[in-house]
Amino acid sequence: MPSRFEKVIQQASTLPIEVQDEIAEQWLEDIENEMGWQKTLQQPQERLSELARLALLQSSQGKTLAKGFDEI
Repeated sequence: MPSRFEKVIQQASTLPIEVQDEIAEQWLEDIENEMGWQKTLQQPQERLSELARLALLQSSQGKTLAKGFDEI
């Protein structure tokens, strides 16, 4: 049984070459982005922890504003 990835490749290979090239460029960009995230997440997170502590402190001091996702 082919993997999902193999099924995607099979279906993509039936598309016109121009579309295949566009898809390939998108995939390569996605792969590079994912590799970057994986590298970032493997690094020590001291700075992130420091920023989280600062954000919690500022929030407890009333120095933050509550905003919804669409307001950011």
